[in-house]
Amino acid sequence: MTEPNLKYPYDDHPPPGVIQEVADGVYWLTMPMPGSLSHINLYLLEDDAGWYVVDTGLSNDETKGWWEEIFASSLNGKPVIGVICTHMHPDHIGQSAMITEAFRCPLYMTRAEYYQARSFSNSGGSHHQSWIGAEFYTRAGMPMDYLEQLAQMWASRASEGMSMPTMPSGYERLVDGQVLTIGKHDWQVVVGSGHSPEHACLYCAALKVMISGDQILPIITSNVSVHPTEPNANPLKDWMDSLDELLSVPDDTFILPAHNLPFYGVRERLRGLISHHDDRLLAIEEACVEPQVAKDLLPVLFARELDARQMMMALGEAIAHVHLLMHRNRIERTLHEDGVYRFLSIDPDLARRAHPGSHDAPSDGPVMV
Repeated sequence: MTEPNLKYPYDDHPPPGVIQEVADGVYWLTMPMPGSLSHINLYLLEDDAGWYVVDTGLSNDETKGWWEEIFASSLNGKPVIGVICTHMHPDHIGQSAMITEAFRCPLYMTRAEYYQARSFSNSGGSHHQSWIGAEFYTRAGMPMDYLEQLAQMWASRASEGMSMPTMPSGYERLVDGQVLTIGKHDWQVVVGSGHSPEHACLYCAALKVMISGDQILPIITSNVSVHPTEPNANPLKDWMDSLDELLSVPDDTFILPAHNLPFYGVRERLRGLISHHDDRLLAIEEACVEPQVAKDLLPVLFARELDARQMMMALGEAIAHVHLLMHRNRIERTLHEDGVYRFLSIDPDLARRAHPGSHDAPSDGPVMV
């Protein structure tokens, strides 16, 4: 899903190992990723004393090797003096320990992102063999062997660097509204939520630039999911609230995202994301005029057969949508004798609002970000 009027100043990404200046003191680079995403965008901010790294790529030898090449050839003899991670997902924090250890420099993150990363990196978030995971997926309508499929999937992906890495043992906390002075410019921390608990973007008013991480992407839609670790969370409410707040970003801001190409047109993109989720919410309401299991709502959102990881993310997204509808008192949830939740639309105004047959087409599959 994308908006037609976004403007992309660059036709392609810089190849791994190359940094490209996109604003005064702001440099863009990429690192490879497996699968359809193929890359992550990372950024360097130049200070008089050295460099700040913004996001770090996956925890694998290939990414480490590209960083070592950049350190040797592209930093003009100056050290890295700080690592800023927008949020706790593996493609953003994978090399944070390596870089902070190599340069003995601090890691900057929001509190919720840092401590969730620490918890998951110590296996505190593992649910592949737990009763918590079994209960969560059973209540979503999944077969009993699904946890085994998940465990096998994560084991196979660990070699790609997609598992949670070991985190630095300490950090410097970022908070919403905080200002970091780097070189000649001030960068304001802008915190969003939903895709992750306390995602930090960086906004420089003087440069009219925002480093948006996964909070604003131009083409793909960030995954917003409920997980077994917090089975009654309402992340889509947090996501929609964050999108509303981000509409205050000036429309001439140059957005530097973690995936796809840098772009102009932030307000159009935010309005498109809000409209997309509103459409999905209404389609789910219409599907739930008869009681529905979470698993059976997937065709409303996604068009094709899903593998184990895609199924995990798709279920998480479907549950996030019904939880927001429950919060809005438009759907009720009932636990039946078979141990499965069923969802039923209860808003008497639905018949007036409904427009079945004219919704956005289901997505090809959940985006792995």
